[in-house]
Amino acid sequence: MPWPSRKRDKGAVADKKEPDAKIAKTKEETLDKEEEEKSTKPPAGSSKSGWKNWKKAKESDSGGEESKITYCHWLLKSEPESRLEKGVDVKFSIDDLKAQPNQTTFWDGVRNYQARNFLRAMKLGQQAFFYHSNCKEPGIVGIVKIVKEAYPDHTQFDQKDPHYDSSSRKENPKWSMVDVQFVRMTKRFIPLSEIKAHYLAHKADGGPLKNMMLFTRQRLSIQPLTKEEFDFVLSLEEEKPH
Repeated sequence: MPWPSRKRDKGAVADKKEPDAKIAKTKEETLDKEEEEKSTKPPAGSSKSGWKNWKKAKESDSGGEESKITYCHWLLKSEPESRLEKGVDVKFSIDDLKAQPNQTTFWDGVRNYQARNFLRAMKLGQQAFFYHSNCKEPGIVGIVKIVKEAYPDHTQFDQKDPHYDSSSRKENPKWSMVDVQFVRMTKRFIPLSEIKAHYLAHKADGGPLKNMMLFTRQRLSIQPLTKEEFDFVLSLEEEKPH
């Protein structure tokens, strides 16, 4: 039996909790309220100094040249806590991935066209953050890599699957999936609230997270990342949490 779908995505479910934020309803059509809250400045423990230090180090490595803005990494949201959808538990944590044969599985159940197109753009060997979503503490827990590029998602044809799509045809499938393999856990859990603090600071001073889709298109369960976004977020695992 295949594992349950990673994340329903007609617009991804909102993450449940962030400090000082209301819990959003867990319906796909509901806006992600806590991530849409407007702030005029970063939370206590502003990340500006961290961004400047990171920028200085990167400029030293690259001679001050800025990289082209291209998407070459990804962020994949999945639900680590049990939740029934049409009688099926859609829970799938990074520990569930690690328990799979060869620590590899297909990333199925995506039912949003933009997210599907991102899946189809993924290339063999590209890395992605594994993000725990719709849970008490949303955030990044590990890294996976793409080990098989996009191919038809079989769950669209399975009438018993919660993501069955009666309008999709085998000769012209609407939905795709990729295979991912566990690479490693991040050195520490990187919470959404911490990433948001950096995002807010970067919006003000032009840092690498200023356009991060985790906040500009937060409902998508499949999100692209630039090299600069990926590298900066990855650098946070070396820092002590605020």
